[in-house]
Amino acid sequence: MKFSTIDMHMHTTASDGTDDPKELLDKLHQAGIGTFAITDHDTARGALVMADIVPDDMEFYVGVELSCKSEVKKCHILGYDFDPVSERFMDGILEGTRLRNEKLNRRLAHLEKNFGIVLSREDLRMLRSLQSVGKPHIANILIRMGYCSTIAEGIRDYIDKGYVRGTHPDRISAAYGIETILGGGGIPVWAHPLGGEGEKHLTQDEFERQLECLIGHGIQGLECHYSRYSREEEEMLVKEAEKHGLLISGGSDYHGKNKNIALGTLNAYGRRVDPAELSLLEELRRRHADKNQQ
Repeated sequence: MKFSTIDMHMHTTASDGTDDPKELLDKLHQAGIGTFAITDHDTARGALVMADIVPDDMEFYVGVELSCKSEVKKCHILGYDFDPVSERFMDGILEGTRLRNEKLNRRLAHLEKNFGIVLSREDLRMLRSLQSVGKPHIANILIRMGYCSTIAEGIRDYIDKGYVRGTHPDRISAAYGIETILGGGGIPVWAHPLGGEGEKHLTQDEFERQLECLIGHGIQGLECHYSRYSREEEEMLVKEAEKHGLLISGGSDYHGKNKNIALGTLNAYGRRVDPAELSLLEELRRRHADKNQQ
C-alpha cells in the first residue's frame, strides 16, 4: 500500500479513535504525513488539543465530522477551518451531543431487554462522560465482559441486532449540520459519499438524490478519495465534484485499533494521491494566506 502525504479525515480518543492527539502525531511523523486534519465525531476537542502540540513544519487544520440525516437518508458532514468556539458552531455541537446521549440510553435499554446485558455503574459513568459516545465504546465494554471478541462482532451481534430505531430523531438534520459549519466560518464537505466503513454503498440514484439535496443545503465539497473506494468510484466522484463546482477532499477515516484502516490510505487500490489533487487543500491555503495578510 502506498500512503499519501496528506490525510484530511481521522479520529482520536476525543470521539471513537484509540489514539490520543500526541500518539496520533507520533504516528503521522512515522508515516510521513505532513498535511492533515482531525475530524472527530461531533466534537472539536481532539483538534484543539492537536492545534496546541503540532509543530510548525506540519500543516494542520481543525476539523469535525457531524452525524446528520437529510430528507433522503443519513450522511456525515465534515467541516474544516471553522471557529470552534463560535456560538453557532457550539449550538450545533451541543444538539448533536444531546441526540447522541439519548441514542446511548436507547441502545443500553436494547441490550438489557434483548440480551440481559447490564453495564456496571462505572462503565455507565464513563460512557455518559464522553462528549461523542458511539457504538465502538459500547462494543469495547462488551469485549471486556466476554460477550464478543471484536468490535465488529459486538456491533453486529448485540448493539445492532434487533435494534429498532423508532421515530426518535438520533441525528441533527443535514441542513442544520451544514449551517453549523458555515456559521462557524468553515467549509462543509460530504464525507464518504457512497457510504463509509462497513456500510452498503449507495446506488447511483440514491447518490444523485442525496447530492442534489445537500447542494441545496449549501455543501461545498465531496470526499472523493476514501480508503474503501475503488478506482472507478473515485473517478466517478471526482467527475461529480467537478461537474457541480465542489471542492475535492480525501481521507482515510483512521480510527486506530477501532478500524482496520491505515493512516494516509486514500483509496482501496494502493495509488498514492498527490496533495495537488485535493482542491480543498488549495482553498484552505488560500483562506489562511488571506487571513495572514489582514
